[in-house]
Amino acid sequence: MSIGTPRPLPVGGTVRRLAGELWSAVFAADEYAATETVLAALDSGVDPETVLLDVIAPVQGRVGEEWAANRLSVAQEHAATAINERAVAALARHPAARTVPTRGRITVACVDGEWHALPARLLAEVLTLRGWHVDHLGAQVPAPHLIAHLHRTDSDAVALSSSIATRLPAAHAAITACQAVGVPVLVGGAAFGSDGRYAFLLDADAWAPDARSAADRLALGPLPRPRPDHQQLDDLPHLVDQEYTLVTRNSTSLVRTVFAALEDAFPALRTYSEPQRERTAEDLAHIVEFLATALYLGDEDLFAGFLTWTAGILTARGVPAHSLTPALSLLTRELKDFPRAVRVLEHGAAALVPSLGPDTPAPVPADLSTAESPS
Repeated sequence: MSIGTPRPLPVGGTVRRLAGELWSAVFAADEYAATETVLAALDSGVDPETVLLDVIAPVQGRVGEEWAANRLSVAQEHAATAINERAVAALARHPAARTVPTRGRITVACVDGEWHALPARLLAEVLTLRGWHVDHLGAQVPAPHLIAHLHRTDSDAVALSSSIATRLPAAHAAITACQAVGVPVLVGGAAFGSDGRYAFLLDADAWAPDARSAADRLALGPLPRPRPDHQQLDDLPHLVDQEYTLVTRNSTSLVRTVFAALEDAFPALRTYSEPQRERTAEDLAHIVEFLATALYLGDEDLFAGFLTWTAGILTARGVPAHSLTPALSLLTRELKDFPRAVRVLEHGAAALVPSLGPDTPAPVPADLSTAESPS
């Protein structure tokens, strides 16, 4: 078999059976059973790329879905992810996955602050299987470190991964920095939108919805070298109003002020334990961070989507969705002189209405500490 020409996919039933076996092992936190499932599939002739993208990747997606539905704890989610990562490592060492580079060089990295490294690892392994020389830099790579690496190597392109939308300002900085040294950037991951809208907004050179599509795009030919007049960080005209900068710069004091106002409005908050207070402050910080990102991108729907997702997470954990509304009201009050921020907050509050139900009681901030984050 020539490199880059995968064997025919096994019948769907085989893939489903393998994914079911891997899920059972992952759910049971059985690393040995997981790696044995992967290695046995390779021994039986299943193509390594199929195992990576049609077995391991869907199982990892299910891990996230089960966490969101409150059927996996954060600890279980972390353990499951670690087992999948070990399964990928076992696959990479199998004789069926050994390849000799015959193509160019690709640098694969996660955006600064992005800890969800498995999607980038899957892409790195697929590109390796297809004959690329791959430099996989792993999770949360600061832009200066990425650029230093590019100066030391001769990469044909950078593949940049991000799963969390709040990392998009950092992604923009990395994209611009890579383009400034003449290296094109392909981006992917949930953060860039299911349709790639934020990839195009931030002027990435290419976008792919998944690892297979990214590898296919790179196989078509080299990405175009960045234009001399590539987009600069201040080329998003809505940032002229400085709302993003001011909200970001003052986020800590904003969270502190809103938390104090919540205590004044709802004295029951003062009875929270210290871990509950810390967790509530973290929740407020997440809200402010997504608000700032929506301001950066000029996209009210991003913030609304975050709120409705959060409402679903809370509901799955027995926390009423209306516990979000007091914080939104207080943030709106504190940011009354920021018209774009107010519009984003009001749009988000309106998007929450279907989640609240027709007989929603007066909003009281519930203990949000049960809404653990997997990040």
